Amino acid sequence: MSVTKFDAVVSLVGNTVSVSCVDPDNTNTFFYQNGSAPSDADIKAKQAELQSLHDSKAYARSRKNEYDQLNQFELMYDDKVNSTDKWGEAILAIKNKHPKG
Repeated sequence: MSVTKFDAVVSLVGNTVSVSCVDPDNTNTFFYQNGSAPSDADIKAKQAELQSLHDSKAYARSRKNEYDQLNQFELMYDDKVNSTDKWGEAILAIKNKHPKG
């Protein structure tokens, strides 16, 4: 996912959308109710910041997708009945496959 210019503007000024500002490449027009529009440099900086934050959490999204595919309660129950640790092994395998940053 790419963080859009709109995402950056909303992050900078909130979810307010009367000063009109057309971005340099004329692909978006933003309307601001209060105050002045942020500068293009501020928008680009915020967009880069948000993209970096999004990218740094890729491992968490990947882990969650795999965690959701596990039937964790069944694994835990089977571990208890069989004195095994299949659940722990499955979780560790996912963490090793998708390490933090």
